[in-house]
Amino acid sequence: MIALLAPLGVVAVLALVTALKSFGINKEYERAVLFRLGRLGASKGPGWYWLVPFVDRVVRVDQRTITYQLETQETITRDGVAVRVNAVLWFRAESPVQVVTAVENWVAATVQAAETSLRDAIGQTDLDGMLKDRITINKRLQELLREASMKWGVAIDSVEIKDVDIPEQMQRAIAKEAEAIREKRARIIKAEGEEVAARKLADAANLMSGSSEALELRRLQTLSEIGTEHNSTIVAMMPVELIHAARKIAGLPPAKAEE
Repeated sequence: MIALLAPLGVVAVLALVTALKSFGINKEYERAVLFRLGRLGASKGPGWYWLVPFVDRVVRVDQRTITYQLETQETITRDGVAVRVNAVLWFRAESPVQVVTAVENWVAATVQAAETSLRDAIGQTDLDGMLKDRITINKRLQELLREASMKWGVAIDSVEIKDVDIPEQMQRAIAKEAEAIREKRARIIKAEGEEVAARKLADAANLMSGSSEALELRRLQTLSEIGTEHNSTIVAMMPVELIHAARKIAGLPPAKAEE
């Protein structure tokens, strides 16, 4: 009896192993690339699928987006400034068959291509453009990387420069340049204000030049403002016409000129 149970146990174990190898299950974000006796077959999944035991072999591929922070790259801009730049890359396996058959390690290959493209993109850009217009650099970097990754079946969702580290001497130069630009803008605004004020004063002077009464009133107003703001004695020359008019109103004879 024992001699009969031993072969039956072996058969049962082989049947169980064969049954386990006859089907597979993929999650919603997974795909299985099928190889039948070494030849490429159709992709499987998601869900469960049948396999030919000991004949079919599958390689599972995760199609979720991968976020990868690239290592800091030391490179030189087009105008000869040494910078240290790092970036963040988002990519995914768009074609499971290609990422398995076209490249040995599609994740490592994509990362290496991204680091190379980052150095190339920085080398084609001036320092000012890199600091002020990162969107354009990100687009250029994504285009360079897409050309390399399309043949591997990898889709580049986005790539963005995260940090830019420039030499301390260059930082001081940029700060001085920004200060000079602000000072220039302030001087231009002040000059424009003085120009507008001069035009208004000229218009007012032209308007009052036709009326001696207006000129006198303006002079008296100026004296009043000076007396209010400054505690001092003011000696002002009065027009002869005004003195004659005041004596006439008071009923006094006109003043005689000294010989």
